[in-house]
Amino acid sequence: MNKNYKKITAIVGIGLITGSQFIVSTNNFTAFENPRKFNCYCGLAPFEYSSGVSVKGRTKTSHYRDKELKAALFKAAVTAITHDMQLKTYYNRKINEGKHKMSVINAVACKLVYRVFAVVKREEPFVRMAF
Repeated sequence: MNKNYKKITAIVGIGLITGSQFIVSTNNFTAFENPRKFNCYCGLAPFEYSSGVSVKGRTKTSHYRDKELKAALFKAAVTAITHDMQLKTYYNRKINEGKHKMSVINAVACKLVYRVFAVVKREEPFVRMAF
């Protein structure tokens, strides 16, 4: 557990609290086999409301989400946008395309979840890309 904690807190944006919430929520990464299911659990994955062939309204996240974990991931995403040039470039590009700010932060939080799961599942340390 300590090894996984040290790996995920090396990721830009993931700190002490968010790292420990990952460990507890995923039962040290044994409760979820892939990051997509964890994104649904956190409330980061949007779902469309459809009935038959018609799609009604915008996509929304689930109301059954873990609200505390989602809040921590949003804070981690804002920190990562500030300090990680790769995510900052992604954020600015999406904002310039006309996307809503909160939906882009949601996408960055999803990217952080993918990074965390990649580091743990591959058992390799996080390597920061030079820009």
